[in-house]
Amino acid sequence: MTASVKISLPNGLNYDQPTGLFIDNKFIAGNGEKFTVYNPATEEEIITLQGASEADIDKAVAAARRAFEGEWSELETKDRGALIYKLAELIERDRKLLASIDSFDNGKSFADAYGLDLLESYNVFRYYAGTADKIMGKTIETGPTKLAYVLQEPLGVCGQIIPWNYPFMMLAWKIAPALACGNTVVLKPAEQTPLSALYFGNLVAEAGFPPGVVNIVPGLGGVAGKALASHMDVDKIAFTGSTATGKAIMKSAASNLKNITLECGGKSPCIIFDDADLDQAVKWSHGGIMDNMGQVCTSTSRICVQDTIYDKFLEKFTQRTKELASKIGDPFHEDTYQGPQVSKAQFDRVLGYIEEGKKSGARLLHGGAKHGDKGYFIQPTIFADTTEDMKIVKEEIFGPVVAISKFSTEAEAIAKANDTSYGLAAAVFTQRVARAHKVARKLQAGMVFINSSGDSHFGIPFGGYKSSGIGRELGQYALDAYTQSKAVHINLGTEL
Repeated sequence: MTASVKISLPNGLNYDQPTGLFIDNKFIAGNGEKFTVYNPATEEEIITLQGASEADIDKAVAAARRAFEGEWSELETKDRGALIYKLAELIERDRKLLASIDSFDNGKSFADAYGLDLLESYNVFRYYAGTADKIMGKTIETGPTKLAYVLQEPLGVCGQIIPWNYPFMMLAWKIAPALACGNTVVLKPAEQTPLSALYFGNLVAEAGFPPGVVNIVPGLGGVAGKALASHMDVDKIAFTGSTATGKAIMKSAASNLKNITLECGGKSPCIIFDDADLDQAVKWSHGGIMDNMGQVCTSTSRICVQDTIYDKFLEKFTQRTKELASKIGDPFHEDTYQGPQVSKAQFDRVLGYIEEGKKSGARLLHGGAKHGDKGYFIQPTIFADTTEDMKIVKEEIFGPVVAISKFSTEAEAIAKANDTSYGLAAAVFTQRVARAHKVARKLQAGMVFINSSGDSHFGIPFGGYKSSGIGRELGQYALDAYTQSKAVHINLGTEL
């Protein structure tokens, strides 16, 4: 059993942080490359961990396979649901600590981590606990001499790779439906934010799950992630992250034609018509790009405004940005709206795009530089008068940077919105009901928000079109993604 390290969090909480890999309900030492986890608000080192090697991934997958073929598959569905519900209760009990951990190594405000991420996380486990005994097959009537029925069965061992922008919530989105369907899991958290996932291992053991049902293997993406995605005894890979990495995951998963779910990048448009409630449009579109430091896959980072209200919108949007820019700082301060970018690499990447925007001829209305002397803070940045050929319009930045342009007609707005390789989300602001539904149908996106932005709910499917991914998460759609259909044909007659 590996040692844990005592960590004192900025809000005064102290806890024991596991430092190994969680396999077979035990923490064991990793044998892969070491990596360091930093506090992005201060740039200070939190902890150095030894990640999973390829051999460690083999151990975790073997543990998951034993559990799948053994005790986990023998449990009644009601008992499986009860264990998942127990996890929800333990997450709610430790909500403050888990939110604090996510704020510490991610940089998001504690208020958001506690009030949004952790609230959603234990509710996701509760939701799927209730589905464990409701995954049903069908009987199919074909004639008097034949009975046919379909079983919905688990896939087996599921490899899951989660991102750093919502560390614990993405864990919940992945693990809960997989377990409800009867699968076992090997989860790799992002190397920037592995701490809450490792702590979650304690809760799995405390809840009473059989060994091997949930395994957590932090490590480098090029080592642990690649080994998991290409492993011949893994039946499914579920990944959330960039489109470029998603493509690499898909190639690796072809090793044994794994079932895959990919939730990748986005460059989501936000269309604001001149009949919109302008104050509401400003509020929602601002949150749609600036919430969570712009580190959201569904961020409405391209705002298209009808020309008749363009200048007025820019004035109001810039004013709101200036007001909330005064609330950049310590993630644990109760009034903080914007924390730092997650890492030095992400900080440099976003600043690089800002410089590209300045060179491209876009009009800079606010921000455009780092904020403060310490930490990976970036000023919320507004570019206006952007065009579709600009890099800041075409590529996902994943930071607090928005590109605003104007349009004249409904057809032009739809064309601009769909002029992207991505298709994760889109937003439409209008008071005309017919227009809202008409435009929503024409947008090439897996999710459309009408008079809001960034909405999600654990009962509603989440996923995108085009380069934004394959498959859906949440709701019934996630159960479909973690099961497979088996047709059984029974001859009731005497014909040869």
